[in-house]
Amino acid sequence: MSAVAAIDCGTNSVRLLVADADGTPIERLMRITRLGQGTDRTGRLADDAVERTLEVLREYRRVADAHGVTRLRMAATSASRDAANRDEFFDAAEAILGVRPELLSGAEEAAASFRGATAGLDPALGPFLVVDIGGGSTEFALGSVRADGTSVIEGSVSVDVGCVRMTEKFLHHDPPLPEELSNCLAEVALHLDDVVRELPGLAAASTFVGLAGTITNVAAVEIGLAEYDPDRIHHFVLTKDAAEDVFRTLATEPLAERVHNPGLEAARADVIVGGLCVLVSVFRGLDLGECLVSESDILDGLVAGLLAPGAD
Repeated sequence: MSAVAAIDCGTNSVRLLVADADGTPIERLMRITRLGQGTDRTGRLADDAVERTLEVLREYRRVADAHGVTRLRMAATSASRDAANRDEFFDAAEAILGVRPELLSGAEEAAASFRGATAGLDPALGPFLVVDIGGGSTEFALGSVRADGTSVIEGSVSVDVGCVRMTEKFLHHDPPLPEELSNCLAEVALHLDDVVRELPGLAAASTFVGLAGTITNVAAVEIGLAEYDPDRIHHFVLTKDAAEDVFRTLATEPLAERVHNPGLEAARADVIVGGLCVLVSVFRGLDLGECLVSESDILDGLVAGLLAPGAD
């Protein structure tokens, strides 16, 4: 088998993973296109956001071809789930990629994230709570890993809180007003009540694994990385206190100052506070002390699915 590739098309970013036949990553790319801009309000994908995303898909098709990719899948998540015009976007994406995007349910997204994030972790560290903070939604998956590496998911929940959705809905001033932050945190707390109710075994989780751009950027800011280094981020332990410190700093800075924080991706600076509202709420509401940050995520889970025995 030649190389395979997976594309994760989210509310904020579009990411590509190319891997060899053994699943070893060859290339990872990430572009912020903000596909879900305004979708929470309008229920549609904006034309300019769709065009930005399609342009990135054209780039990814070229990269996949250059690596000799023979099998490719694209997963679409929160923004596409919410959009009445997603089929038009999917038609255009299929014309570029040659495969039709898969619309993942929240449960499917959580399962793929769990599979990718726990790959390579010592099963003895489980049970695992994997939290994927996206642009439009956040997925929680609780489960364990068998000695042979098989994921066993006890339960999962997807809630409609994410860095883009929270920013557009609540954070309208620069920097956000205290009452805007309070309202945002309160909204996330309400959704966490649903998580606790749906995942009664939550308290038994031994390791909280966090993934996606909000968490990796907060880790990079905490480390003070002048240049992003995934090897420094992967399996970095981010404490609750450190996350709270980063939250206090970024939430009180105007955007013009926030972008200069070492480790913070400039294109994410306008929505990072919304993402942090989700992250600190998770720490607080679930009484968690630390997070194992993972660079392995839904993309790794999607690739694993492509390479699984019997996969089409």
